[in-house]
Amino acid sequence: MGRFGMCGRLIFDSLFSQTANRGCIIVPHNAKTQIRLNRLFNTTSLNRNVEPPKMNKPKAKGIITWKTLGITTVVGGGLLAFMLYVKREKELAIARERKRALGKISIGGKFKLKDCKGRIRSSDDFLGQWCLIYFGFTHCPDICPDEIEKMVEIVNKLDKDNKLKVQPIFISVDPERDTPEVVGKYTAEFSPRLLGLTGNRVEIDEVCKAYRVYSSAGPRDQENDYIVDHTIIMYLVNPDGEFVDYFGQNRNVEEIFNSVKIHATKYDRMNNPGWF
Repeated sequence: MGRFGMCGRLIFDSLFSQTANRGCIIVPHNAKTQIRLNRLFNTTSLNRNVEPPKMNKPKAKGIITWKTLGITTVVGGGLLAFMLYVKREKELAIARERKRALGKISIGGKFKLKDCKGRIRSSDDFLGQWCLIYFGFTHCPDICPDEIEKMVEIVNKLDKDNKLKVQPIFISVDPERDTPEVVGKYTAEFSPRLLGLTGNRVEIDEVCKAYRVYSSAGPRDQENDYIVDHTIIMYLVNPDGEFVDYFGQNRNVEEIFNSVKIHATKYDRMNNPGWF
């Protein structure tokens, strides 16, 4: 008899014996069979109460560790620094190319004129500082006063917001009427920082030619008064005495203010090389 047959036989005998006992029928069975039944049921009971041994699961290591984080930071930081360096070099190359292109245009140059006290003021006197230059005349009814007020407002705004000192300069294109004294009184009405310059006809023609400023006196009236037609442009000159940009009458204070700041920042980067 097979193993399973024997187990079934034993279970059947036991059940039959218990049923018989309940019905007061005694079914004898030998001691060997009883021992087998006891072993069978005791083993099953033990197997039910015993829990399987717990296995210690290995602790999973996290993907991100201090080591990987440190390596990532170093690599990422190096890559960012390199990208910033490349971007800066590109900007400097564009600025140098623009500077060479402006040099070919040949706007600006050296000059010697007189201030309100009759002292000779040379363009070299302004080396090391930014300058805004406007050409006009003191008898101008409206345009020149508006543009000079705009220039003074820009300079004051740069002083406060950007700590950038810019020298505003007014150069007369009407030397016959605009003597040093007349120019001095005129500029003082706008700002004490505004410097007025004038000269004789030859000196004024030379500086106008250097900055490509057009000027032409109109017909005189009965009182010998006349209007001078001239270029309405504000010129930006860097600390090296080089022309950088110009601003027409259509540019407002905020636009010129931002443009001057950008040019000053680029100039500092070109003259103070570094990674950042």
